Amino acid sequence: MAPKKTPSRREPRRIAVLTGGGDCPGLNAVIRAVVKTAENEHGWHVFGVRDGFEGFLVAADRGISRLDRRDIAGILPQGGTILGASNRCNLFAVERKGRVTDESWRVADTMARLRLDALITIGGEGTHKAAARLAATGVRVVGVPKTIDNDLGGTDVTFGFDTAVGVATEAVDRLHSTAASHHRVMCVEVMGRHAGWIALHAGLAGGADAILLPEIPYDPDRLATRIASRVRHGRRFSIVVVAEGAKRAGGAPVFRRGKGEDPILDRLGGVSLLVAKEIEERLAVSVRTTVLGHVQRGGSPSAADRVLASRFGVRAVRAVADGESGVMVALRGTDVTTVPIEEAVATLKTVDPAGELVRAARHLGITFGAADGSDDAHTAARRRHGAP
Repeated sequence: MAPKKTPSRREPRRIAVLTGGGDCPGLNAVIRAVVKTAENEHGWHVFGVRDGFEGFLVAADRGISRLDRRDIAGILPQGGTILGASNRCNLFAVERKGRVTDESWRVADTMARLRLDALITIGGEGTHKAAARLAATGVRVVGVPKTIDNDLGGTDVTFGFDTAVGVATEAVDRLHSTAASHHRVMCVEVMGRHAGWIALHAGLAGGADAILLPEIPYDPDRLATRIASRVRHGRRFSIVVVAEGAKRAGGAPVFRRGKGEDPILDRLGGVSLLVAKEIEERLAVSVRTTVLGHVQRGGSPSAADRVLASRFGVRAVRAVADGESGVMVALRGTDVTTVPIEEAVATLKTVDPAGELVRAARHLGITFGAADGSDDAHTAARRRHGAP
C-alpha cells in the first residue's frame, strides 16, 4: 500500500518533534538526526514538544521551544530523551476537574499559531494510535517507531530493542556463575507485556535453559520436569528467563498493581516470583529471582540502536519534505521506508509459537514449558540421546 501524500501550499519551514510513551535508548539519537537533517538539508527550524503530547496542553505554548545545534550537542550516546516523555496523556480524553473532554484540537490550533508545518512523533503503539487519529483530522504527522518490546507492527525492528536485549543478556550471563556456584535455579524477569521478544532473544543469547513467553502459556509441572531432568544428569543449576507477561495455561498475567483493566495505571510484575514458588513446590531445589525492570530502558544505546535511530530520524525529515502524512518510518529488510500508521498499529507484532526462533531454541534444548505439549517432540529426542 503506497504512503498517503498530503499536498502542501508551500514547502515546510518549521517542524515539531516529540517523544511519547516510555523512555527508550536511542530517542536522543532520533532527535539529533531530525534537527541536523532539517537544518543541513533544508534550512528548516525544529521545535521540541516537551513531555510528549502533554506539551500541547501547557498554557502559553510554554511546552514547545526551538531546538538548535547547541541543544543536540553530545546527546547521541545519552539514554532517555532531552524532551521528556509521558505515557499518561490521552489528548482525546483529558480529565479536568472531574470532566473528560477531547482536547486533540489543541494540536492543530497550536501548530497553526506557531506556524508549524508538520509533527514528527517518536513513540510506540499508544503514541502512534494517537498520531493516526491526528492525521485523520488533517494534522501532518510522520511517526518514528520506538519500543524496547519490539512489538510495533509495520517495521522489522524498533530501536531500543537491541539495547534492552543486550542488558538482559548481560544479566543472564552474570547470573550463570552464581547459579552454577550455588546449584540454584535463577528466574530472570524481563520486560514484555504482550510480546516475548526480549525474553526469547536474551534467553537464546544467554544460554537459558527455559524461556517463558506471553505467547506460549506454560505448565509448571512440565517446567519442573525439565529442571529435574537436568539435576538427574548432573546439571545442578538452571536459568529460567521469564517475560513479565508470561502466564500459566488458563491463567492470567501477574500484576503488581491493578488487574490489567487500566493500560496506563496498571503495572505487570512479579510473575518470576510465582514461577519460583511453583518450582520450589515441586522440586527440592533453591530458587532465586531477579527482576530487571526499568534497568532495561536506561543507559546508553547500543551502536546498532544509534545507527537505526539516526536512520529513522533522517527518513522522517525526508518524508515531511516529500509531503507525506499519516505514515511511519520503518525498517523493511535493509531499507528504511515509510508505511501507513494504520498498518503499523493494526496488530501487535508478537512471537510466533511455531516460528523459526522458537524452533531454534527447542533444537538447542531450551524448553518453553509449553502446556500444549509443543515441546514434547524435542524432549523425546533429547531423551533418546541421553541429553537432559
